[in-house]
Amino acid sequence: MSMRDYMERLRARGDLLVVDREIDPFHELAAVTHVAMKTWGKAILFTNVKGTRFPVVTNLYGTRERLAELIGIRPDEFCRQWSNLATLGGAAPKDALPLVDVDDDLVEVKLSDLPLITYSDRDAAPYFTSAMFIAKEPETGVGNLSFHRSMYVSDSELRCRLAPRHHLTLYHEKAEKMGKPLEAAMLIGPPPTSFLTAASPLPYDVDELEVAAKLAGRPIPMRKCRHIDLEVPAETEIVIEGRFLPNIRRPEGPFGEFMGYYVPEGPNAVFEVLGVTVRKDAVFHSILCGSAEEVLTLELSVSASIYQRISAALPGILDVTCQPFVLHSVVKIDQQYEGHARQVMLSVIGAEPTWAKVVTVVDEDVDIYDMDDVMWAVLTRSRPDKDVMIIPETPSFYRDPQKDHWGKLLIDATKPFGRKEEFTRKVIRGAKDVRLSDWFDGA
Repeated sequence: MSMRDYMERLRARGDLLVVDREIDPFHELAAVTHVAMKTWGKAILFTNVKGTRFPVVTNLYGTRERLAELIGIRPDEFCRQWSNLATLGGAAPKDALPLVDVDDDLVEVKLSDLPLITYSDRDAAPYFTSAMFIAKEPETGVGNLSFHRSMYVSDSELRCRLAPRHHLTLYHEKAEKMGKPLEAAMLIGPPPTSFLTAASPLPYDVDELEVAAKLAGRPIPMRKCRHIDLEVPAETEIVIEGRFLPNIRRPEGPFGEFMGYYVPEGPNAVFEVLGVTVRKDAVFHSILCGSAEEVLTLELSVSASIYQRISAALPGILDVTCQPFVLHSVVKIDQQYEGHARQVMLSVIGAEPTWAKVVTVVDEDVDIYDMDDVMWAVLTRSRPDKDVMIIPETPSFYRDPQKDHWGKLLIDATKPFGRKEEFTRKVIRGAKDVRLSDWFDGA
């Protein structure tokens, strides 16, 4: 299934909003997207974007339900399944990445022909936020997919934020030591399953496109790039080909990042654009930074990592999520002994020292995807003087010179051990079976 196939599926069932009125990519598109997503949560297609012939689609993958649909699991199964992406979807298709010739379906354009979208008020320039980089490990040739923001400078130059420890960063650094540029392609609108694998915690030596094909349950046709020695998914809407220049860093930013603040200007990698190819009638995929479409995959990845690691050490781990933001880990347990929740809390910050800034542990009767329910458990089942732990002067992010994210807050919101019956939740008999349309006109 291609991205445009998935768009049509959403359109057919009423989950795609279509805007035909002209919209300006300079702030206006982001503003309308932000308000519409908050109101409806649906995918949005802008067909008439000022200054470009390409329509823009956004919020395609902005809900847990839509992401789960891509790989045929229930939304509440992500935590258990995410760490096992490589084994999902049955056997790998034979010839998972066959090479095809689609040159007749491609058109060459300039970078400035694409939608140049400026998102936040103080952003230094337009940014490409949805572009998925594909590159090969300089020595082994293993393929990697990853997301990195890219600032538009000119038709021949982008400046990219390559975060420490990311596989693409390691590739770039290894190529630099060899005195070579690192060839890479930016995929805008690739097959949907590759969106998941690009954000998943796969090992360094796993080819992520092969995993994407496995998730799709079918081969992913590949085509050769025109300007670099790489192959990319043939169904990708837009491909920007180029190379990271060795030992060159230039100013990038400021940019409104996913945590809701501006990342200041700093020296970052330089990507030399060698060519841009697009499918006929291509659609440009945009991600509003900080929206669910961006943050959800990070939250899923962190939750799955925590689940996998603490489950290996402790019993009764039922589910983990990050709600309402990635810095808060919520763990659902089947409480089995006194002090169980405390062990879980401490295990979480050991398993995930970076993102687990606040940890809340709840019982099996709490909906961890509903923050109202989680807070209800905190307010009715925990004593602030006994069930809350603060661990001061504990670092989180590896680069936090101001120590803004130091310290940990741990909350045991489970029922007092040995008194479970006293904390049985009340039930409104028959409420789950009520259909309001049976009782109210127009409901």
